[in-house]
Amino acid sequence: MPDFARLYDVLVVGGGNAALCAAITARRAGASVILCEASPPPLRGGNSRHTRNLRALHPGPTQVLTDSYLEEEYWDDLNRVTGGKTNEDLARMCIRASQHAPDFLASCGVVFQPSLSGTLSLSRTNAFFLGGGKALVNALYREAAKLGIVLLTDTEVQHIQVEEGHATEAIISHCGFPQRIRFKALVAASGGFQANRNWLREYWGDAADNFQIRGTPYAQGTILKDLLAQGVQQVGDPTQFHAVANDARAPMEDGGLAMRLDCVPFSLVVNRDVERFYDEGEDVWPKRYAIWGRLIAQQPGQIALAVTDSKAVLNFLPSVYPPYKADSIREIAQMAGFDADKLEKVVADFNAAVRPGTFKPMVPDDCSTEGLVPPKSHWARRIDTPPYYAYPLRPGITFTFLGVKVNDKARVLMADGKPSANMFASGEIMSGNILGQGYLAGFGMTLGTVFGRLAGEGAARHVRN
Repeated sequence: MPDFARLYDVLVVGGGNAALCAAITARRAGASVILCEASPPPLRGGNSRHTRNLRALHPGPTQVLTDSYLEEEYWDDLNRVTGGKTNEDLARMCIRASQHAPDFLASCGVVFQPSLSGTLSLSRTNAFFLGGGKALVNALYREAAKLGIVLLTDTEVQHIQVEEGHATEAIISHCGFPQRIRFKALVAASGGFQANRNWLREYWGDAADNFQIRGTPYAQGTILKDLLAQGVQQVGDPTQFHAVANDARAPMEDGGLAMRLDCVPFSLVVNRDVERFYDEGEDVWPKRYAIWGRLIAQQPGQIALAVTDSKAVLNFLPSVYPPYKADSIREIAQMAGFDADKLEKVVADFNAAVRPGTFKPMVPDDCSTEGLVPPKSHWARRIDTPPYYAYPLRPGITFTFLGVKVNDKARVLMADGKPSANMFASGEIMSGNILGQGYLAGFGMTLGTVFGRLAGEGAARHVRN
């Protein structure tokens, strides 16, 4: 039984990568640390359970990354996906610090695998965890336990007592029983509000009922809402989130990575009214996959259909659920419940607009359409070789971008712009500082690791001082 009468140096709220990086860093700096994770033990780790890689700057080849990936290219990639809606100073600081993130995680027992080639196009930019996110989470928990961090699961932090920018205690539910935790410094790392459908409905209405929650169902935004109500400065657009094209047949919660569909660049995509609504071949998939959830969320019924043929089916990762498969476009439409006449016409119009080029699946090529609105800029090939395949799509939300504002030390800022006396934040709860919109593959883990370390250092330093 944890000692709830004790005054702890640092309370960490959350149990994913961002929280654990903060807890381990603070403990290594000599602070006593208690960590509260809302989920039961098998589901500990928040969204980190479902991750698989981290995007890292590196000036040359490493054991797990090829070539080099330097600050200006990394910044350009991030700036483009966010459309300039980012804090450049914080973003560049995070990018530079990402160079040291793999070594830090390795020091915690996380094992990386050799760089991957294939359909993901990430061997140069992203370091992959051997065993995926579950193995990463287990390694971090083992390190935390070894260091003597008090690790509580089934423990929801319901309220933080804040007075004039200074947090003093937390009201929690531990295994169903009310308790209090007193502390000297706080790290909020409890994620966004993506699993709170009532909160999502405030911005999306009934459409939110059709959103699939890719990760943990415990991301209710309780502490985010609590801190914002107590004078912490808000950052980020509440309607923005990291969301992908998910298999429409996936579970509504906790389906994870396996439910994401990567067929879009090699398909044409129509909405429920059988109309194309965006350029499927705008850029390489790791820079565009995370806009498609939002695009589908804005379509009628939050449903779409990706259609392709046998030429393309080996250019992307296979789906968990079998695709619709038929020898004609009409049959494909009927199987998916879409208007067959309309789909035949859309495919015929698309085929007529395709201009010949040299198909290169891993890089932007010169296979495009002409006179088609919206265009398909790359990887446009006629859909004319049966059997035909189709994949039903829904928006799969990963995390929301509304959060608490922080400075470059991960210290939480109050509404008057002044830093909080003893509150820090890391991970999804502060992602809106850098992610105004859009997403870059592997950046969430970078954000959590970099700001988790900063928050842990800052909390420990506050305690020492």
